[in-house]
Amino acid sequence: MSKVEPEAADQGQGDPALDAFLDMLWAERGLSDNTLAAYRADLKGLSSWLSRRGLCLAGAGRAELLEYLAARVAAGAKPRSTARLVSSMRRLYRHLAREGQVAEDPSLLIDAPKLGRPLPGALTEPEVIALLAAPSLSDPIGLRDRAMLELLYACGLRVSELVGLRLGQLNLRQGALRVVGKGDKERLVPLGEEAIDWLEGFLREARPELVRGRLASCLFPTRRGGPMTRQAFWYLIKRYARKAGIDKVLSPHTLRHSFATHLLNHGADLRSLQMLLGHSDLSTTQIYTHVARERLKNLHATHHPRG
Repeated sequence: MSKVEPEAADQGQGDPALDAFLDMLWAERGLSDNTLAAYRADLKGLSSWLSRRGLCLAGAGRAELLEYLAARVAAGAKPRSTARLVSSMRRLYRHLAREGQVAEDPSLLIDAPKLGRPLPGALTEPEVIALLAAPSLSDPIGLRDRAMLELLYACGLRVSELVGLRLGQLNLRQGALRVVGKGDKERLVPLGEEAIDWLEGFLREARPELVRGRLASCLFPTRRGGPMTRQAFWYLIKRYARKAGIDKVLSPHTLRHSFATHLLNHGADLRSLQMLLGHSDLSTTQIYTHVARERLKNLHATHHPRG
Protein backbone atom coordinates (compact mmCIF):
# COMPACT_ATOMS: atom_id res chain seq x y z
CA MET A 1 0.00 0.00 0.00
CA SER A 2 1.29 3.44 -0.88
CA LYS A 3 2.18 5.84 1.85
CA VAL A 4 1.33 9.52 1.74
CA GLU A 5 4.45 11.59 1.96
CA PRO A 6 4.35 14.14 4.83
CA GLU A 7 4.82 17.07 2.47
CA ALA A 8 1.97 16.01 0.17
CA ALA A 9 -0.44 18.64 1.44
CA ASP A 10 2.00 21.41 0.62
CA GLN A 11 3.09 20.39 -2.85
CA GLY A 12 0.22 21.19 -5.17
CA GLN A 13 1.35 20.90 -8.78
CA GLY A 14 -0.73 23.78 -10.11
CA ASP A 15 -3.46 21.52 -11.53
CA PRO A 16 -5.65 23.86 -13.63
CA ALA A 17 -8.81 22.03 -12.52
CA LEU A 18 -7.95 22.63 -8.87
CA ASP A 19 -6.97 26.25 -9.44
CA ALA A 20 -10.29 26.94 -11.20
CA PHE A 21 -12.24 25.17 -8.46
CA LEU A 22 -10.55 27.16 -5.69
CA ASP A 23 -11.14 30.40 -7.61
CA MET A 24 -14.82 29.48 -7.87
CA LEU A 25 -15.07 28.83 -4.12
CA TRP A 26 -13.36 32.14 -3.38
CA ALA A 27 -15.75 33.99 -5.69
CA GLU A 28 -18.78 32.45 -4.00
CA ARG A 29 -17.80 34.11 -0.68
CA GLY A 30 -20.10 31.73 1.20
CA LEU A 31 -17.32 29.92 3.03
CA SER A 32 -15.09 30.99 5.88
CA ASP A 33 -11.36 31.48 5.39
CA ASN A 34 -10.73 28.38 7.53
CA THR A 35 -13.02 26.24 5.36
CA LEU A 36 -11.37 27.50 2.18
CA ALA A 37 -7.95 26.72 3.65
CA ALA A 38 -9.13 23.19 4.51
CA TYR A 39 -10.35 22.58 0.93
CA ARG A 40 -7.06 23.89 -0.43
CA ALA A 41 -4.92 21.69 1.84
CA ASP A 42 -6.99 18.55 1.26
CA LEU A 43 -7.13 18.84 -2.51
CA LYS A 44 -3.55 19.99 -3.01
CA GLY A 45 -2.46 16.89 -1.12
CA LEU A 46 -4.55 14.73 -3.46
CA SER A 47 -3.32 16.61 -6.53
CA SER A 48 0.32 16.17 -5.51
CA TRP A 49 -0.17 12.45 -4.83
CA LEU A 50 -1.84 11.92 -8.22
CA SER A 51 0.81 13.97 -10.01
CA ARG A 52 3.56 11.66 -8.75
CA ARG A 53 1.64 8.84 -10.43
CA GLY A 54 1.33 10.67 -13.73
CA LEU A 55 -2.32 11.64 -13.20
CA CYS A 56 -4.27 14.89 -12.85
CA LEU A 57 -7.42 15.43 -10.80
CA ALA A 58 -9.69 15.16 -13.84
CA GLY A 59 -8.00 11.90 -14.86
CA ALA A 60 -8.41 10.12 -11.51
CA GLY A 61 -10.92 7.32 -11.09
CA ARG A 62 -12.63 5.82 -8.06
CA ALA A 63 -9.79 3.31 -7.60
CA GLU A 64 -7.17 6.06 -7.31
CA LEU A 65 -9.28 8.06 -4.88
CA LEU A 66 -9.83 4.98 -2.70
CA GLU A 67 -6.11 4.21 -2.79
CA TYR A 68 -5.28 7.73 -1.66
CA LEU A 69 -7.81 7.56 1.17
CA ALA A 70 -6.42 4.19 2.26
CA ALA A 71 -2.89 5.59 2.21
CA ARG A 72 -3.98 8.55 4.31
CA VAL A 73 -5.57 6.22 6.88
CA ALA A 74 -2.45 4.02 6.93
CA ALA A 75 -0.38 7.15 7.56
CA GLY A 76 -2.49 7.92 10.65
CA ALA A 77 -5.28 10.20 9.39
CA LYS A 78 -8.17 10.37 11.85
CA PRO A 79 -11.78 9.61 10.83
CA ARG A 80 -12.79 13.26 11.07
CA SER A 81 -9.95 14.32 8.76
CA THR A 82 -10.84 11.54 6.33
CA ALA A 83 -14.50 12.57 6.34
CA ARG A 84 -13.49 16.14 5.57
CA LEU A 85 -11.27 14.95 2.70
CA VAL A 86 -14.13 12.91 1.22
CA SER A 87 -16.35 15.99 1.44
CA SER A 88 -13.67 18.06 -0.34
CA MET A 89 -13.40 15.44 -3.09
CA ARG A 90 -17.16 15.32 -3.59
CA ARG A 91 -17.44 19.05 -3.94
CA LEU A 92 -14.53 19.19 -6.40
CA TYR A 93 -15.82 16.38 -8.61
CA ARG A 94 -19.39 17.70 -8.61
CA HIS A 95 -17.92 20.93 -9.95
CA LEU A 96 -15.82 19.12 -12.57
CA ALA A 97 -18.85 17.09 -13.69
CA ARG A 98 -20.97 20.24 -14.04
CA GLU A 99 -18.19 21.85 -16.09
CA GLY A 100 -17.96 18.77 -18.35
CA GLN A 101 -14.35 18.08 -17.35
CA VAL A 102 -15.12 14.52 -16.20
CA ALA A 103 -17.54 12.08 -17.80
CA GLU A 104 -18.71 10.78 -14.42
CA ASP A 105 -18.09 11.68 -10.80
CA PRO A 106 -15.57 9.16 -9.36
CA SER A 107 -16.39 10.19 -5.78
CA LEU A 108 -20.08 9.25 -5.97
CA LEU A 109 -19.74 5.77 -4.51
CA ILE A 110 -17.14 6.63 -1.87
CA ASP A 111 -18.54 6.64 1.66
CA ALA A 112 -17.17 8.88 4.36
CA PRO A 113 -16.33 7.20 7.69
CA LYS A 114 -19.16 7.28 10.19
CA LEU A 115 -18.44 9.71 12.99
CA GLY A 116 -19.83 9.56 16.46
CA ARG A 117 -21.07 12.95 17.54
CA PRO A 118 -18.90 13.86 20.52
CA LEU A 119 -20.44 15.74 23.38
CA PRO A 120 -18.81 19.16 23.68
CA GLY A 121 -16.79 19.69 26.82
CA ALA A 122 -18.11 22.33 29.18
CA LEU A 123 -16.99 23.82 32.47
CA THR A 124 -19.18 23.95 35.55
CA GLU A 125 -20.40 27.38 36.61
CA PRO A 126 -17.89 27.58 39.52
CA GLU A 127 -15.09 26.62 37.10
CA VAL A 128 -16.13 29.39 34.71
CA ILE A 129 -16.11 31.91 37.56
CA ALA A 130 -12.59 30.78 38.53
CA LEU A 131 -11.37 31.01 34.92
CA LEU A 132 -12.80 34.50 34.45
CA ALA A 133 -11.12 35.66 37.65
CA ALA A 134 -7.69 34.31 36.66
CA PRO A 135 -6.24 37.33 34.78
CA SER A 136 -4.36 39.85 36.90
CA LEU A 137 -6.07 43.25 36.88
CA SER A 138 -2.90 45.19 37.68
CA ASP A 139 -1.92 45.84 34.04
CA PRO A 140 -3.64 46.59 30.70
CA ILE A 141 -3.04 43.08 29.34
CA GLY A 142 -4.81 41.49 32.30
CA LEU A 143 -7.75 43.88 31.96
CA ARG A 144 -7.95 43.10 28.25
CA ASP A 145 -7.87 39.35 28.86
CA ARG A 146 -10.57 39.58 31.54
CA ALA A 147 -12.80 41.56 29.19
CA MET A 148 -12.20 39.02 26.40
CA LEU A 149 -13.04 36.05 28.63
CA GLU A 150 -16.15 37.79 29.98
CA LEU A 151 -17.33 38.60 26.45
CA LEU A 152 -16.59 35.09 25.18
CA TYR A 153 -18.70 33.54 27.93
CA ALA A 154 -21.43 36.21 27.90
CA CYS A 155 -22.06 35.89 24.15
CA GLY A 156 -21.02 32.33 23.32
CA LEU A 157 -18.67 33.52 20.60
CA ARG A 158 -16.32 31.42 18.52
CA VAL A 159 -12.69 32.35 19.24
CA SER A 160 -12.26 33.47 15.61
CA GLU A 161 -15.24 35.81 16.05
CA LEU A 162 -13.82 37.20 19.30
CA VAL A 163 -10.33 38.03 18.03
CA GLY A 164 -11.77 39.47 14.81
CA LEU A 165 -14.06 41.96 16.58
CA ARG A 166 -13.80 45.61 15.62
CA LEU A 167 -14.77 48.62 17.69
CA GLY A 168 -17.67 49.41 15.37
CA GLN A 169 -19.33 46.07 16.15
CA LEU A 170 -19.79 46.99 19.82
CA ASN A 171 -22.75 49.07 20.99
CA LEU A 172 -22.58 49.50 24.75
CA ARG A 173 -25.51 51.90 24.82
CA GLN A 174 -27.80 49.25 23.37
CA GLY A 175 -25.98 46.45 25.17
CA ALA A 176 -25.47 44.47 21.99
CA LEU A 177 -22.69 43.06 19.84
CA ARG A 178 -22.86 42.63 16.06
CA VAL A 179 -21.06 39.40 15.29
CA VAL A 180 -19.87 38.29 11.85
CA GLY A 181 -19.88 34.49 11.88
CA LYS A 182 -19.31 31.68 9.41
CA GLY A 183 -20.10 32.52 5.81
CA ASP A 184 -20.08 36.25 6.70
CA LYS A 185 -23.49 35.85 8.37
CA GLU A 186 -24.26 38.55 10.91
CA ARG A 187 -26.13 38.14 14.17
CA LEU A 188 -26.91 40.51 17.04
CA VAL A 189 -26.04 39.16 20.50
CA PRO A 190 -26.96 40.77 23.84
CA LEU A 191 -24.01 41.51 26.11
CA GLY A 192 -25.30 41.31 29.68
CA GLU A 193 -24.49 43.73 32.49
CA GLU A 194 -21.34 41.99 33.72
CA ALA A 195 -19.73 41.95 30.29
CA ILE A 196 -20.71 45.60 29.72
CA ASP A 197 -19.03 46.62 32.99
CA TRP A 198 -15.77 44.87 32.07
CA LEU A 199 -15.82 46.22 28.53
CA GLU A 200 -16.36 49.77 29.74
CA GLY A 201 -13.44 49.42 32.15
CA PHE A 202 -11.22 47.95 29.44
CA LEU A 203 -12.07 50.69 26.93
CA ARG A 204 -11.54 53.42 29.52
CA GLU A 205 -8.39 52.19 31.29
CA ALA A 206 -6.58 49.50 29.28
CA ARG A 207 -7.17 49.91 25.57
CA PRO A 208 -5.65 53.43 25.35
CA GLU A 209 -2.50 52.06 27.01
CA LEU A 210 -2.27 49.28 24.42
CA VAL A 211 -2.85 51.35 21.28
CA ARG A 212 -0.82 54.37 22.52
CA GLY A 213 -2.38 56.78 20.07
CA ARG A 214 -2.06 54.45 17.08
CA LEU A 215 -5.00 53.88 14.77
CA ALA A 216 -6.39 50.44 15.63
CA SER A 217 -9.83 49.23 14.55
CA CYS A 218 -9.64 45.89 16.38
CA LEU A 219 -11.52 45.81 19.68
CA PHE A 220 -8.86 43.82 21.56
CA PRO A 221 -5.36 44.87 20.42
CA THR A 222 -2.05 43.35 21.38
CA ARG A 223 0.80 45.48 22.75
CA ARG A 224 1.72 46.22 19.13
CA GLY A 225 -1.75 47.58 18.45
CA GLY A 226 -2.82 44.80 16.06
CA PRO A 227 -5.42 42.05 16.44
CA MET A 228 -4.65 38.88 18.38
CA THR A 229 -4.45 35.52 16.62
CA ARG A 230 -6.66 32.57 17.52
CA GLN A 231 -3.57 30.60 18.54
CA ALA A 232 -2.40 33.34 20.91
CA PHE A 233 -5.80 33.52 22.60
CA TRP A 234 -5.94 29.73 22.89
CA TYR A 235 -2.59 29.86 24.69
CA LEU A 236 -4.05 32.44 27.10
CA ILE A 237 -7.06 30.25 27.90
CA LYS A 238 -4.83 27.29 28.74
CA ARG A 239 -2.58 29.47 30.92
CA TYR A 240 -5.51 30.95 32.84
CA ALA A 241 -7.11 27.51 33.24
CA ARG A 242 -3.92 26.24 34.90
CA LYS A 243 -3.88 29.29 37.14
CA ALA A 244 -7.51 28.66 38.09
CA GLY A 245 -6.75 25.03 38.97
CA ILE A 246 -8.87 23.59 36.17
CA ASP A 247 -7.41 20.25 35.06
CA LYS A 248 -10.01 19.36 32.42
CA VAL A 249 -9.07 18.96 28.76
CA LEU A 250 -10.03 22.29 27.21
CA SER A 251 -10.64 23.34 23.62
CA PRO A 252 -10.81 26.82 22.07
CA HIS A 253 -14.61 26.45 22.19
CA THR A 254 -14.87 25.42 25.86
CA LEU A 255 -16.40 28.72 26.99
CA ARG A 256 -18.78 28.70 24.00
CA HIS A 257 -19.91 25.20 24.98
CA SER A 258 -20.23 26.29 28.61
CA PHE A 259 -22.34 29.30 27.56
CA ALA A 260 -24.74 27.03 25.65
CA THR A 261 -24.94 24.35 28.35
CA HIS A 262 -25.54 26.82 31.17
CA LEU A 263 -28.26 28.63 29.21
CA LEU A 264 -30.09 25.33 28.64
CA ASN A 265 -29.66 24.37 32.29
CA HIS A 266 -31.34 27.65 33.25
CA GLY A 267 -34.31 27.18 30.92
CA ALA A 268 -33.34 28.65 27.53
CA ASP A 269 -35.08 27.15 24.49
CA LEU A 270 -33.22 25.63 21.56
CA ARG A 271 -34.40 28.16 18.97
CA SER A 272 -33.10 31.09 21.01
CA LEU A 273 -29.85 29.27 21.62
CA GLN A 274 -29.52 28.58 17.88
CA MET A 275 -29.82 32.31 17.13
CA LEU A 276 -27.31 33.27 19.82
CA LEU A 277 -24.74 30.74 18.64
CA GLY A 278 -25.23 31.55 14.96
CA HIS A 279 -26.00 27.96 13.93
CA SER A 280 -27.61 27.70 10.50
CA ASP A 281 -29.15 24.32 11.36
CA LEU A 282 -31.04 23.50 14.56
CA SER A 283 -29.59 19.97 14.54
CA THR A 284 -26.19 21.48 15.34
CA THR A 285 -27.65 23.14 18.43
CA GLN A 286 -29.47 20.00 19.56
CA ILE A 287 -26.23 18.36 20.65
CA TYR A 288 -26.33 20.58 23.73
CA THR A 289 -29.55 18.91 24.90
CA HIS A 290 -27.49 15.73 25.37
CA VAL A 291 -25.09 17.67 27.61
CA ALA A 292 -27.98 18.97 29.70
CA ARG A 293 -29.50 15.47 29.97
CA GLU A 294 -26.17 14.00 31.09
CA ARG A 295 -25.99 16.64 33.82
CA LEU A 296 -29.51 15.78 35.04
CA LYS A 297 -28.62 12.07 35.12
CA ASN A 298 -25.54 12.78 37.20
CA LEU A 299 -27.51 14.98 39.60
CA HIS A 300 -30.12 12.25 40.00
CA ALA A 301 -27.50 9.55 40.56
CA THR A 302 -25.67 11.70 43.12
CA HIS A 303 -28.55 13.13 45.13
CA HIS A 304 -31.55 10.81 44.81
CA PRO A 305 -31.77 8.22 47.64
CA ARG A 306 -32.36 5.49 45.07
CA GLY A 307 -30.08 6.96 42.40
